[in-house]
Amino acid sequence: MQHIKSKSVRFMLGSVLVAGCLALPTYAVAQDAEYDNYDEQWDDYGVEEDPWEAFNRRVFRFNDVLDRWALKPIAKGYQKVTPDVVEDGVHNVLRNLGEARNLTNNLLQFKMHDAGIDTARFLFNTTFGLFGFFDVATKMGLQRNDEDFGQTLGAWGINSGPYMVLPFLGPSTVRDTAAIYPDHFSRPYRYISDVPVRNSMFALEIVDARAKLLSAERLVIGDKYRFVRNAYLQNREFKVRDGEVVDDF
Repeated sequence: MQHIKSKSVRFMLGSVLVAGCLALPTYAVAQDAEYDNYDEQWDDYGVEEDPWEAFNRRVFRFNDVLDRWALKPIAKGYQKVTPDVVEDGVHNVLRNLGEARNLTNNLLQFKMHDAGIDTARFLFNTTFGLFGFFDVATKMGLQRNDEDFGQTLGAWGINSGPYMVLPFLGPSTVRDTAAIYPDHFSRPYRYISDVPVRNSMFALEIVDARAKLLSAERLVIGDKYRFVRNAYLQNREFKVRDGEVVDDF
């Protein structure tokens, strides 16, 4: 199995978990990937990290049903009625607001260079990109980081702990679950006093993330629960280690 190709595809496929698990939008999307190396070793990748599999599967099924009958139809409707330029613009605006989380966690991890990129991206996209509607920073060569407090805890040497599936929120680990609340403080809409506006932004963020993942569902292979679990765990390992991961296969 080719190290770089398989690793890259698998960590990107961690985003597919949103398709059945209602995870919040913190993952990259695999747009054009060929995945023809499915094997039993990959299927068993996360077994040792999943001591609560029986319970996790029940929660997974609950989330999957909720997604299939509620979130997915809403996302399809949103994508159908929203022009591509508007959909992309809204996605860019939400990502621009997410630079606050990236900046906070890069500072906590003492990644000053990346923190500088986060700051520059926000300034350029907010001004020249019309509040982030256009991602001019990426075109300038400033690639977006994707950091959260779970990665910060990992960088501080805290182990991930057992895998777990959270109702409504989807795949996680003990470490990432503990990071949800601190990360919430870096979300700008949290500080909006108008409750309907705040809730609308939160809902839009979830629908936007789900809509972006509609095309990725075809990439799920085999046991959906295990595929999502393994992709999530490898995706998180890849991010915590900033891409320096040894392939176990």
